[in-house]
Amino acid sequence: MGIISWIKILRKECVNAVMADKALVIIDVQKCFLPGGSLAVAEGDNVVSPLNRYIELFRDQGLPIYATRDWHPNVTIHFKAYGGLWPPHCIQNTPEAEFAPGLELPENVEIISAGIGPDEEGYSGFEGFTKEGQSFMDSLQAHGIRHLYVGGIATDYCVRYTVLDALRRGFRVTVLTDAIRGVDLEPGDSQRAIDEMVQNGAKTFEIEDVEKDIRAVPA
Repeated sequence: MGIISWIKILRKECVNAVMADKALVIIDVQKCFLPGGSLAVAEGDNVVSPLNRYIELFRDQGLPIYATRDWHPNVTIHFKAYGGLWPPHCIQNTPEAEFAPGLELPENVEIISAGIGPDEEGYSGFEGFTKEGQSFMDSLQAHGIRHLYVGGIATDYCVRYTVLDALRRGFRVTVLTDAIRGVDLEPGDSQRAIDEMVQNGAKTFEIEDVEKDIRAVPA
C-alpha cells in the first residue's frame, strides 16, 4: 500500500475520531408540552418532524442520541401548589409524561430523567440521570462526548438551562433553531434566550448546516 493510501486512511480515522465526540440531545419533547397538554407550548408539536430528521442523521452516522424528560413526583417545589411557577405536568409514569407521538427515538436512545425529587426543579438536563442512575454529565464523559447538538422544548427554559450548563462545563454546543419552541411568558423570551446562549458561546444551526457538519469528510 502506497503512502498516499495510508495518508487517506489516517485522515479518515482522524475524522471518525472527531465525529465520535458529537451527540444529539433532545430536550423534553413530551405530551404535556404539546398543544392540548397541561403545560402546552405554542407549536410545540412542530419540533417533532425536524427532530426526526436529526435523529435519522445521527443514527445513520452511528452517533449517540439522548432524550431528556421532565419526570416530576406529585409533590414538588416545581409546581404552583408547593411554591413553584408551573401547574402540574410530566408526573412520573403518567400518559402526559410520555414522549410525543411520532417522535422516532431509536431503541438505543439514552433517556435522561430530571426533576425527579420533590426539591428539584429539573430545568437542566445536567440535573438528570439515566435509568441506571448515572448522571448526564458522567454518561457524556463515558462516551467521550464534547459537542452537543440541542433541540426540543422549551427554548426559554429547559433548552436554555441545559445549553448554558453545557457551555459552563466546557462543551461545544450547537442549538438547532428549526427544532425548538418556547413558552414566552413574556413576549420575546425565546429570542432573548437564543441571544444569551449565543453570547455565551453556542452556535445556531438548522438541518442543512448540521448535515454538512456531520457528514463532512475531507477529501
